[in-house]
Amino acid sequence: MSETIGFIGTGMMGEPMARNLLRAGYAVKVYNRTRDKARALASDGASLVQTPAEVAAPNGIVITMLANDQAVEETAFGADGFGPALRGGIHVSMSTIAPATAERLAAKHREHGGRYVAAPVFGRPDAAAAKKLWICTSGERTFKERVRPVLDALGQGIIDFGEKPGAANVIKLSGNYLILAATQAMAEAFTLAEKNGIARTAVADFFGKTLFACPIYQAYGKFVAEENYDPPRFRLALGLKDISLVLDTAKASEVPMPVASLLQQRMLSAVAKGRGHLDWSAIALLVSEDAGLE
Repeated sequence: MSETIGFIGTGMMGEPMARNLLRAGYAVKVYNRTRDKARALASDGASLVQTPAEVAAPNGIVITMLANDQAVEETAFGADGFGPALRGGIHVSMSTIAPATAERLAAKHREHGGRYVAAPVFGRPDAAAAKKLWICTSGERTFKERVRPVLDALGQGIIDFGEKPGAANVIKLSGNYLILAATQAMAEAFTLAEKNGIARTAVADFFGKTLFACPIYQAYGKFVAEENYDPPRFRLALGLKDISLVLDTAKASEVPMPVASLLQQRMLSAVAKGRGHLDWSAIALLVSEDAGLE
């Protein structure tokens, strides 16, 4: 590949994604706020730069995989942001952010002659490493077509949701809400079984093979049944951010989501108990505690 891709954010998800781009033959310029966390990619051939602006080139492609809306906006249009340098290029935002933020970024890029494609992902770090991510996209068709080969190097499938910049982020937030709701439901069911003398793992195994034979119930069911929350696949503190974005979007859309409100309070309680560093499925610990189990 002759094209150079700018990549910003080399955390648990970003590092394996950037490495897959290198393996696909792309030249990759990497910026990470904590430079040491990106050094492993340098040994694989990535070029490390000092500022977000340095990853961008006119008519180029820059991917962001960052923790929150503020980080994405700052790297794009804050001090030394890459947005003004992109001129004719495309910002591919793969972070979980608010649809309203996506709309704002798309407008700002247009002002500077660039374009914006939303491409949030479903999948844990192991899926990112194995190129098994599911990628949701939205934005202008021409620019989605241009970045498709790049996204093909990162995932097992690309599902498009139209030209509205924030549409893919609505899907991403909806999916995270469903995962969290399923986790809470499994925690309650498994705890009910445990208090009646039935092994949590037996319940998870049964339902994962029968009524709920699907990846979320199988994977998260195992985590919750075995109470396996460390190391995290996705930190609970970030899950709280996401469910809060769900509720913000619901409010703006005039959609009551009472279950999401409950989940936000459960996540807030877990963070207040010092569990923000654990996997987000650790909200199940609150169910056990409420039932009098250690």
